[in-house]
Amino acid sequence: MSFVVALTGGIASGKSAVERCFEALGIHAYDADTAARAVVEPGSEALAEVARTFGPDALDSDGRLDRAAMRKRVFEDPSARATLEGILHPRIRTWLRDAVEADAGPYCILSIPLLAENRAHYAWVDRVLVVDAPEAVRIERLTRRDGIDAALAAKMVAAQTSREHRLSIADDVIVNDGDEAALDEAVATLDQRYRTMASP
Repeated sequence: MSFVVALTGGIASGKSAVERCFEALGIHAYDADTAARAVVEPGSEALAEVARTFGPDALDSDGRLDRAAMRKRVFEDPSARATLEGILHPRIRTWLRDAVEADAGPYCILSIPLLAENRAHYAWVDRVLVVDAPEAVRIERLTRRDGIDAALAAKMVAAQTSREHRLSIADDVIVNDGDEAALDEAVATLDQRYRTMASP
């Protein structure tokens, strides 16, 4: 298994932009959001279990997971969220672990938005990189990106673990409060460090 750097950050902190910077340097990134979609493809065991547990309303007219309906449901009902996570998260972790074990690069990135909330399940990663941005910056990005008002954006930010908790698990931090050009430089520096750490 290659050297694994877990990448995390709060909503609208710029994780995807950092992931793209690493990929531009030839490093593979495996994303928990991609895994979450892969494990509920039509015909999958996870999708069947979601439908059994939540009823036919969990699926859209094509027999796929109705993401919008489920997002609304789990946002309003914490017990529904816990049930859904209980079905999906173990399968997402298996998908990610399999991807990492097959990786042949010098190291790889594992992008996990909720790493701080699930750190114990990823005790096997070698390094944790947190992308950090001030709350006001993240709220402003969310309103622009998703076309929502600041109150809803603030609620989405508040629904996640605290910035302090996220930073407490970090081995490395990229502060992403400016333009994306600064990210290239920060990632290039870390890339050198990780290549050195990963080489036997």
